[in-house]
Amino acid sequence: MSLLAKNEFGQVNQVELSQGLFALVIEHSKAKATISLYGGQVLSWQPQGQQEVFWLSNDANYKQGKAIRGGIPLCWPWFGAHPNDNENKAGNHGFAREQLWQCEKININEQGIEICLVWQGENMNALWPFACQLTQVLFFGQSFKQTLIMQNLSGNDAYYTGALHSYFSVSSPKNIKVAALELASFDDKLTGQLCSPQVLENGVGPIDRIYHTDHVMTIIDSQWQRVIELQTKNTQQWVFWNPGVNLANNMADIHHGGEQEFVCLEAANTQKQLLAAGSTETIEQQISVFSDKS
Repeated sequence: MSLLAKNEFGQVNQVELSQGLFALVIEHSKAKATISLYGGQVLSWQPQGQQEVFWLSNDANYKQGKAIRGGIPLCWPWFGAHPNDNENKAGNHGFAREQLWQCEKININEQGIEICLVWQGENMNALWPFACQLTQVLFFGQSFKQTLIMQNLSGNDAYYTGALHSYFSVSSPKNIKVAALELASFDDKLTGQLCSPQVLENGVGPIDRIYHTDHVMTIIDSQWQRVIELQTKNTQQWVFWNPGVNLANNMADIHHGGEQEFVCLEAANTQKQLLAAGSTETIEQQISVFSDKS
């Protein structure tokens, strides 16, 4: 463990997750958190007085070439399979979540800790051969804020899709409601159908839907008596996902019964977005947690 920053309000240490892969451990009076520099991936955030907000699999892989199951993986520069990759040889969700990120800046103040992470590369894949830089600004306090800044460093226009793939820890998918999703039409990825707004009883899987709305969302957990509120900027969809028992049992990096401990609600752009030559675009989410004793 090595100390990276410290003052009277909090501190940030770097620890080794596995051989050659490191994480930042954040300790502050307002919150505790962990970020993997591999993938630039938030693994945990626990605001003062609350339970852990994000779910992380006990069987998650911490090795290069494997995505980490849980927290907030970055799906970028494509979401799901690339539309021009009929055999899905390039894999789902792009390459950002399997890169080594650098910690560029740490700011600790009375309200929380802000971390700036940066990754830069080019010709990462024939499907996306552009030079680019990604910057994440992450704030951990009583609330959480994640800003992803995308820069096209090449002389050619590029297009991206992506998501902030948040895994939320819940008492059980059967105990949660996300009422605002009921107001939006959605693509049901399990049936391939576009569906009109309908009642969403809970988060029990298998469920895999792309909701066409950018409205503020609240995950109400009746058992844990808490509300998780999500606000987003510059994203057009919310993806709601839980694999269900059968699929989870065939996923080596979800521990037994793990699918009963989370739902994913992901701020996303699932339809291609222009990232013009030399330009910068930003997406953002802010998450707050409240006790609900009603």
